[in-house]
Amino acid sequence: MTDVAIIGIGIHPFGRTEGVSGQDQGIYAAREALKDAGVDWSDLEFAYGGSAAAGAADSMVSKMGLTGLQFINVANGCATGGSALQSAYMAIKSGAFDIGIAVGFDKHERGAFRVDSPDWYGKTGLALTTQFFGMKIQKYMSDYGISDDTLIKVAEKAFRNGSLNPKAWRKQPLSYDEIKNSPMLSHPLRKYQFCSPAEGGAAIIMCKASMAKKYTSTPLYLKAAVVRTRRYGSFEVFTKGQAIDQAESPTVDASKAAYEMAGVGPEDIDVAQLQDTEAGAEIMHMSENGLCKDGDQEEMIQTGATEITGNLPVNTDGGCIANGEPIGASGLRQVHEICIQLRGEGEKRQAPGDLRTGYSHVYGAPGLSAVTIIQR
Repeated sequence: MTDVAIIGIGIHPFGRTEGVSGQDQGIYAAREALKDAGVDWSDLEFAYGGSAAAGAADSMVSKMGLTGLQFINVANGCATGGSALQSAYMAIKSGAFDIGIAVGFDKHERGAFRVDSPDWYGKTGLALTTQFFGMKIQKYMSDYGISDDTLIKVAEKAFRNGSLNPKAWRKQPLSYDEIKNSPMLSHPLRKYQFCSPAEGGAAIIMCKASMAKKYTSTPLYLKAAVVRTRRYGSFEVFTKGQAIDQAESPTVDASKAAYEMAGVGPEDIDVAQLQDTEAGAEIMHMSENGLCKDGDQEEMIQTGATEITGNLPVNTDGGCIANGEPIGASGLRQVHEICIQLRGEGEKRQAPGDLRTGYSHVYGAPGLSAVTIIQR
């Protein structure tokens, strides 16, 4: 089967951009990616794109150009961007197309993500996502000895990394004490340990690997793109009770499949982007993605292993906590950052050393995960 190369990346700053629609932020990102690849919209044969709150992604063709390309809308919760990328990957991998784009954007209202659950689960307040995440990390901390101190340090790292990222929403670093003393929302998670609904756009242009040198002298190669859904017994956002026999997260399945597809192991990963809807998620996702054993996160985070200068930098751009989460764009932001790191273009947030393999992971409700592995 055909190998797949990434030849262009683009991003619109995340956060709040008054007067600019979500679609226009996606268009901005797409045009940046086209410029990066040195191609025109008319050169693209297909597009996969998604948006949860800013209109159908395919409607952007009215401004990008009516070229007749195949454009398929993707909707997969917070994993929409990762799913758009996987769809584009398969379109090229199968040999059906030579070159195309994955694009995502969103523009969410201020406040918090709400869950429409009119039954007893919603009426009693148990459908609140903040409460679910709080309960899940509470149990994990108890089972594996993760301290509140470590939970705070994850958020502290996110804001510190975000302050180094000109495209991030939260560019002001917050101190340990500022995070610790912020209002408790759903124990043990405080105000500054959660991400917020946001705005932004991101785009990735891919082509057959055999064509890549036509567009760039330094292509990156998408070695794996996998999406997996939950199994019975997996404890997910909308789960109303835990099964007696618990199953592993869909992230575990997606991760194992991605490693096998790419022909690498967790020990080969030089830099990673993990879904951090809140600080606890980053911790749990480290082990679910095979990057450590359950409980090892305590020592790793305390000793700085996941810092930009550590031996496994995680969320070098500040992750969801510093960037916020525009659902359609979030997974593609992660891939954009991995490409930036592998290309050595991270500037103040650039991880040191000879980075060769990057990993991204996004998780979406009601229980699905998308994983990509990229190499240079």
